[in-house]
Amino acid sequence: MDSVDIEVLRTAQAWLTGGHRVALGTIVKTWGSAPRPVGAMVAVRGDGQVVGSVSGGCVEEDLIEKIKARSIAAEKPQLVTYGVTNEEATRWGLPCGGTLQVVMEPLGEASGVAELLKRIGDQQLVKRRLEMDSGRATLEAGRWQDVLEFDGRVLVTVHGPRWRLVLIGAGQLTRYLAEMARMLDYHVTVIDPREEYAAAWDLASVPLDRGMPDDVVREMNLDGHSAVVALTHDPKLDDLALMEALKSAAFYVGAIGSKKNNDARRKRLREFDLSEGEIARLRGPVGLYIGSKTPPEIAVAIVAEMTAVRHGVAEPSWAAKPERRFDPSACEVKAT
Repeated sequence: MDSVDIEVLRTAQAWLTGGHRVALGTIVKTWGSAPRPVGAMVAVRGDGQVVGSVSGGCVEEDLIEKIKARSIAAEKPQLVTYGVTNEEATRWGLPCGGTLQVVMEPLGEASGVAELLKRIGDQQLVKRRLEMDSGRATLEAGRWQDVLEFDGRVLVTVHGPRWRLVLIGAGQLTRYLAEMARMLDYHVTVIDPREEYAAAWDLASVPLDRGMPDDVVREMNLDGHSAVVALTHDPKLDDLALMEALKSAAFYVGAIGSKKNNDARRKRLREFDLSEGEIARLRGPVGLYIGSKTPPEIAVAIVAEMTAVRHGVAEPSWAAKPERRFDPSACEVKAT
């Protein structure tokens, strides 16, 4: 599965390959209560078909009419502004005071979208530079800290996985979590040295590393755009990997298992060279408490908590993890 913006690029390229005229729009600046963030994309076909969004619908209607009439972005990229005044904001359906600027770019061979999609498919982070005067685009390797930039002459956008997710264990839950995370622009790596699990791993888009988890996590030099979730229930694999992750700059570190098992895990981690502050970073049981029972539900809970942490959202009271009695008949994966 692809993120929303990657789907916009894929559809735009398919239209272009099919011989259609296509304009790609990217939000480059917003003021006030603009409904979509900087970097959001939309593609408009010459006959009015549209994919993606820059406003939730109202601005798109105007863009469609202008693209069909060739009144904007007919030959080269063009900056379009909506909602300069409150009256205009109301006209375009933007919140009061909302304003946005969109670069509309006519796509062609010089746009390099096909190559961009290939690199994204290879899980590369890519920086794209678009020259407003010529419409020529160039690609180069991106960095985690890169952001969209626009100075009126050159538009720099960043595409591909902006975040990293490391999953310890290649079981059934890992498969669902990996697929969901990829939709949210994570570059996912699975680590599992166990032969029986590695042999069954068949997600070609998600690499499997057969090394020992603690060694691999240490070598990855995790930064603030990284998350680690341990899913094996095997302390020999999970605990050492968690030790390395908790010492790193990873923004999220979690472990599957019941509260009882995670309390025992924290006691084991105290035997390593970890501070109480580092151990306190461990999210276990992992994920928001939403009554998850099946692997897909647990994956939703984990992705939801990761998203909340990314955006600095405090855990809602209804998602607080309750105290649970040990139930020997319950499967461990039901604990989140």
